[in-house]
Amino acid sequence: MKSNEKAEKICITLPPDMLMDIKGKVQSGSYGSTSEVIREAVRLWQKQEGEYQARLLLIRDRLKRSAQSGKPVPLDRAFEQIEHLHQRRMDITGNEDL
Repeated sequence: MKSNEKAEKICITLPPDMLMDIKGKVQSGSYGSTSEVIREAVRLWQKQEGEYQARLLLIRDRLKRSAQSGKPVPLDRAFEQIEHLHQRRMDITGNEDL
């Protein structure tokens, strides 16, 4: 939180097991208050959301570049090529488990 921002008090409802875990962390001294535990959880959620959005942007960018990368290949032909490559690999290694 920025120094010029005021914190806002909110009320949340949690299931008993979550509340017990939070209180346990405070009682053990890992956190100074239940608010600290909740703030830490929100920070982790914000980080996870940021990483998720970054991954989505990368995927969308890759899909866009892929769509613009050349002439499309019919699905049947693509599977034939995959099967051919797989068969060649099996012939070379002699391993049918690949």
